Amino acid sequence: MKFEEWTSLPAMFFENAALYHDRPFLWAKKDGRYKGRTYGKAAEQVSLLTRGLEDCGLGIGDRVVLVSENRPEWAIAHFAIMAFGGITVPAYVTNTADDHQHVISNVEARAVIVSNRRLLDPVLKAVEKLNCVKTVILMEKAEAEVPAGVTLLAMDEVMQRGAKRPDLVVDRLRRLKRTDAACIIHTSGTGGLPKGVTLSHGAILFNCMGAHDLLLEFGLIHEIFLSFLPLSHSYEHLAGLIFPVSIGAEVYYAESIDKLAANMLEVRPTIMTAVPRLYETMRGRIMRGLESAGGLKRGMFNRTLALGRKKYETPDRLTVIDRIADRVLDRLVRDKVRARFGGRLKALVSGGGPLNYDVGLFFTSLGLTILQGYGQTEAAPVISANRPSSLRIESVGPPVKDVKVEIARDGEILVQGEMVMKGYWNDPESTAAAIDENGWLHTGDIGRIDMDGHIVITDRKKDIIVNSGGDNISPQRVEGILSLEPEVAQCMVYGDRHPHLVALVVPDEEFMKSWAEENHKVADMALLAADPDFAKAYAGVLARVNERLSSIERIRRVLVAEAPFSVDNEQMTPTMKVRRHILKQVYGKRLEELYG
Repeated sequence: MKFEEWTSLPAMFFENAALYHDRPFLWAKKDGRYKGRTYGKAAEQVSLLTRGLEDCGLGIGDRVVLVSENRPEWAIAHFAIMAFGGITVPAYVTNTADDHQHVISNVEARAVIVSNRRLLDPVLKAVEKLNCVKTVILMEKAEAEVPAGVTLLAMDEVMQRGAKRPDLVVDRLRRLKRTDAACIIHTSGTGGLPKGVTLSHGAILFNCMGAHDLLLEFGLIHEIFLSFLPLSHSYEHLAGLIFPVSIGAEVYYAESIDKLAANMLEVRPTIMTAVPRLYETMRGRIMRGLESAGGLKRGMFNRTLALGRKKYETPDRLTVIDRIADRVLDRLVRDKVRARFGGRLKALVSGGGPLNYDVGLFFTSLGLTILQGYGQTEAAPVISANRPSSLRIESVGPPVKDVKVEIARDGEILVQGEMVMKGYWNDPESTAAAIDENGWLHTGDIGRIDMDGHIVITDRKKDIIVNSGGDNISPQRVEGILSLEPEVAQCMVYGDRHPHLVALVVPDEEFMKSWAEENHKVADMALLAADPDFAKAYAGVLARVNERLSSIERIRRVLVAEAPFSVDNEQMTPTMKVRRHILKQVYGKRLEELYG
């Protein structure tokens, strides 16, 4: 691979498209079945769109906002924008008109590419309030009224315009450098207004090199990826598109999270990437399914989990009988679990947030290799990851190739390398606060490096709860334990400057229905949130959880949320992280009342 030689992402794409010309590349469902396009066909479309965008007056350095669900046209548009020297600005499909207005105005975009008519409306509301956007392009042709001075075009029309221009795209890629900006990815906003992280071509290629070095242990040949996290997030941008292109892999787009299990059986991926919340959900579904299974089946499953834990935590204590039983259970239990993931999965990769130890151990015990990694948008995003040969579930692994890591005096993790962002777009003050004069990125995460060189993250610098006694408490650790209880779907702990912790809880739907039926109540979350009896039903849950917590971490009381945390109500980011500042705005007063 030429990770250090490639000068830009489109240069890498066109070179690999020529090399893997007839190999399938992008797959999407149409009329109930997956249909694909080859690397050669994709390169042809990228070239046409690049020339068409130039014909629309776009040029070097222009920012183009991309608003689309995961689909082949997302990849085509992204490489086309970069190929003429432009900068792609991905935006979440869940964005409101105000969100789009912030992103578009922040980067002073000249054009917006939108996938369909439904997503066009909030974009046009934002564009109407701004003067910078002159062109809006729709992947799917549709009619709409646009603000004065704005031209609405179909992507096919733009490509037809491109066909009339000479095909000099590959030759002109020589003008792009590794230090040039490739994209501006806005942070997902867990702590306020998103900032535009400017990433260079070199930063992302550097990340591809690190991922390649890591996964070589599995033997990379002809890999199949199933993409379902939003491509507008830096994690999926790298792991679900750019890295697969760098190794000539195939990319299938999942229909939805709800259909992910079915898509896995169809696609049979070799590598999958997801956020911890999804693995928690998968574990929950498997465990609930086990409740209805027969005694023998349930017994074998639990025995598999117990042996898996023993193999990982105390392998020297495995008896001869344990080893024999483990081999038998590998056939009877683990093979069936692996089959549910398609049967040829080499690795599950977890990133975008901390993976609960018990969740990681659960999948490991079931014979699935789960590699927890660590990174952030400002690092393009990969910093470290567990390797198959030195797996430590409780850590996020050692730094990937050529990444330097140091721990500051206050415990903050500092990183250095080509993957560090160029800065926050149009925000020199925030940039200076994040990157010091020596080029070290201050991650805002607290952690340590263990004896084997693995990074262990203990918390977010800004999320640490300091109680009234001056003790520092990690909310993520407490939430990780509480969220594994079957009665809890989601949670957030609270207690800054207070003598103890309380928790905001979203109840598990089945538990809520069962309790309501037994107590002759209506199974309505909004109503039960105000029912003191329902809150008291969590006493047993807290008793179980508190046994696993230190005295300062124990949760005294629970507040039931009125609705699940979701992207739609802005209480979660698109990658399923809790937005604490929003939850505190909504529930802060009632959480404070728990201390009365």
